[in-house]
Amino acid sequence: MNALRSLVFYAGYFLAMLVCGLLFVPVSPLLPLRDRYRLLNLYNHFIIAWFRLVCGVRYDIRGLERLPSGPCVILANHQCEWETVYLQLLKPPVCTVLKKELLNFPIFGWGLRLLHPIALDRSKPARAIKQVLVQGKSRLDEGLSVLIFPEGTRMEPGQRKRYTKSGAVIACRAGVPVVPVAHNAGERWPARHWVKNPGRLSLVVGEPIETAGRTAEEVLIETEAWIEARLAEISEVPRPATPEPTITEKPTL
Repeated sequence: MNALRSLVFYAGYFLAMLVCGLLFVPVSPLLPLRDRYRLLNLYNHFIIAWFRLVCGVRYDIRGLERLPSGPCVILANHQCEWETVYLQLLKPPVCTVLKKELLNFPIFGWGLRLLHPIALDRSKPARAIKQVLVQGKSRLDEGLSVLIFPEGTRMEPGQRKRYTKSGAVIACRAGVPVVPVAHNAGERWPARHWVKNPGRLSLVVGEPIETAGRTAEEVLIETEAWIEARLAEISEVPRPATPEPTITEKPTL
């Protein structure tokens, strides 16, 4: 049954991508940025609703009232494609930090380019770090929020990786709060398997973490602790112990 549901889901998924690509992408460059987000995010709204309807998923979304009125840096754990779709709707317009290869996909990548993401070349980490810090600060100054997955890559439920601090550095330099987000989407939408799983998908938005007068390290520690605590509460897969320290990026330019 789950396989059949997943086939139906992907039929609607790709059909919606094709329709939205043909109807929305050609006219989007003519629109102001905020209107462009509203138009292209209609696809995201459909995917979120279609996933719930077809795959038997129950959403438990909490904390939306905590979102600040101004721009912020959203730091979320990264498990699958679902959160990349949903978090675009959390506080639009939001600029996402992503790998540049995604921009090369037909239709999907064309739409992404129009949303002014920060597209990184992971083969050049030093350049990528500088790009995140410079462009992230610029996007915040323009009034956009910035979405970063501090784990840097998708992690299977039950796996854990040290967070990188570029998002906290950007927030501290721009003087905007960090909004932590925790979810268990990978348990419903596995990253490495096409069959979707019915059940409860929980997402929790935390209180904004102020950055004024604080170091990026302090902000990151608080953010990671909050996300991990929430994951321990909402995840069906047990959370692992704290990973061993790793070398993270240097925030200086």
